[in-house]
Order: sequence, then C-alpha cells, then structure tokens
Amino acid sequence: MNLNHYYWYFKSALTPRFCDELIHYGLAHKEEMAITGNFGTKRDFGKKPLNEEEVFDLKRKRNSDVVWLNDTWIYKELHPYVHQANRQAGWNFEWERSEACQFTKYKLQQYYDWHCDGWDKPYDKPNTPEHGKIRKLSMTCQLTDGSEYEGGELEFDFRNYEPHMRDESKHKVQCKEILPKGSIIVFPSFVWHRVKPVTKGTRYSLVAWHLGKPFK
Repeated sequence: MNLNHYYWYFKSALTPRFCDELIHYGLAHKEEMAITGNFGTKRDFGKKPLNEEEVFDLKRKRNSDVVWLNDTWIYKELHPYVHQANRQAGWNFEWERSEACQFTKYKLQQYYDWHCDGWDKPYDKPNTPEHGKIRKLSMTCQLTDGSEYEGGELEFDFRNYEPHMRDESKHKVQCKEILPKGSIIVFPSFVWHRVKPVTKGTRYSLVAWHLGKPFK
C-alpha cells in the first residue's frame, strides 16, 4: 500500500499532569514481561509461563515490561487523536474498537527490535469483539520527556521501495517528533518500527492498537 504519510504526530498533546497520573497508575499495577505476537499465540498471551529457552529467544527480539490497561478515561483522551490522524494523514481506515492499552517500561538496555504490529491473519477469537478483526492503526504516547533518558529511540523503516533504490536517509527514519513529553504518534499497523535500547534512565510509553475488518 502506497502512503503519503507513514506516521502522523501531535507534539505535547497530552498534558504533563495526565502523563504523570498515567505513569503513577501504571506503576500501581503488577507488571509482566512483554511478549511478541508469536509467543502470545502459542502461550495464550502469556497466561502459561515461558520456559527458559523461550525466554532467551524472546529477549533476542524484545525486552521490556508491560501493564495492560483498558480504562474508559484513557480511551476518552486518546481516541480524538486517532480519528484526527486517520483523517489528516489521508489514510481514512475504517476501524471499530481498541485493544487494551499497553503501558510499557523500558529500563536500562531494554528494547523492542524491528517489527510491525499487524499479523498475517485476523484474530481468531470466537464470541469476542476482536474476532475477525485486524490491527489497522497503532498509537504510541510519550509519557516521559526525551531529556529524562538516553537511547530508546523510536525508528521507522519505510519498506515500500525496490532494493536497489534503498536510501536509508529516506527509508529509515528516527522519529524525533515523539521526544517531547505528551507527544503522540499514530501510524498504520503494517509499518515497520523499533525501539532501540535505553542506555540511561527509564522510558515510559503507552501503546494502543485500533481494530477493524480486513482491508478489501
């Protein structure tokens, strides 16, 4: 799919007070080791503990801690930005609902290597609202200012090009717009991205995915 905009951003959209309250709220919940989609499929989203070998394999791809939040007051704050980005970026994707938000803590040397949020098939969860849906729009909210940690850069890889035409200055982009506290980045869930290792401090973020019927 060709895009004019691979992501859309809102600088310092969330107030510092809201960000601090969300961090406090997230830290009050029990965190768990973050997993990736493949491990979630095999292990029912982490309900069955991974064995030592699986943990080793997982941490080659991703190393962070998360808390799942699905409170109405959070969605009420975020949804207007998703709708606005979807419209202004020209994507105009049809989406119906949001998954639980992922409050993520990246501590020293934690990271999430290259990935995209969308999967190869719709959710197979009969008798749930997610059944038959796919992730269409992803959102990342910056809860800590970029000055409070080092490393942890959010990068995108725009892979819609022929190999001989690759220009890393155009196709691999560090998303500096996210650095101010309270900033929001919205992007199609099929866009490749990563979070590089944090080298100092702690980075807190909130991620949410927005679902709809498969593209036709």
